Amino acid sequence: MAQKFGGKYSPDGQTGGSPPQAEAFQNARRSRAGGRVNLLFIAPLPLIWKAFTSEPVVMAQYLSALGVLLLAAWLTRSGQEAHDAYDARKVARRPGLPRKILGAVLTGGGLALAGLAGHGLVEAAIFAVVGFCLHLFAFGPDPLRDKGMEGVNLHQTDRVARAVEDAEEHLRAMEDAIKRSGDRALEGRVAKFQQAARALFRTVENDPRDLSSARRYLGVYLLGAKDATVKFADLYSRTRNPEARMEYEELLDDLEENFAARNQKLLLDDKGDLNIEIDVLRERLAREGVHHN
Repeated sequence: MAQKFGGKYSPDGQTGGSPPQAEAFQNARRSRAGGRVNLLFIAPLPLIWKAFTSEPVVMAQYLSALGVLLLAAWLTRSGQEAHDAYDARKVARRPGLPRKILGAVLTGGGLALAGLAGHGLVEAAIFAVVGFCLHLFAFGPDPLRDKGMEGVNLHQTDRVARAVEDAEEHLRAMEDAIKRSGDRALEGRVAKFQQAARALFRTVENDPRDLSSARRYLGVYLLGAKDATVKFADLYSRTRNPEARMEYEELLDDLEENFAARNQKLLLDDKGDLNIEIDVLRERLAREGVHHN
């Protein structure tokens, strides 16, 4: 979704530095779940006209084709969102349901129904094959393999996945709440905090052993941040109280600083563990007569 950035000459402009929105979205990646996927919801709509200008049996076939194609579009969009989440993580499990592949199958099936209604079996078969192939060419298949799971405890990984999903719910609730304030700068400030929080999420996902050290951040702290955001947004949308805004921004500053510090500590601890393992391995190799230059 397009969003204007505040600047020096904007009504709520800033006199120096990058606006919060620009900082927040500087490293953001564009989602593949829009654009072409949204066209899938629009493309089958002419079937409505075809349906209501045909006899009842053919009308039912066209409407069935419309329903199948819209279901295929919904599955494709959901599959693209899951694929984006998969690509954003170094350690990820493949989606349980291959929604993009299923969307391709349903696209072929919907086009076959439309071809059967307007033409015949041969044309329907051609539409099915072409629709399936073009869908896979345009959107690709779902990830079919786990990523970065070699040597990872699956039980710990599942615990991390549940904790991160709960934390993401808190971040989404913060984002929805701050929109009620009607202040773009605050929306950008919350997005910048989300970046710091998600950096911590990725660190924990890469090493599930860090979950115990970060559990308060993924749970208690984010829950408190969400509750504070909801209360602030309700108050600020009514009163535009500058003191409340200043206190809320200070809260976000403290949270972002603490999340970044915890993330850095976990990264340093992981590096320290790696150095210890390397030293132990070198000692064992030395005892075996293998020397490292």
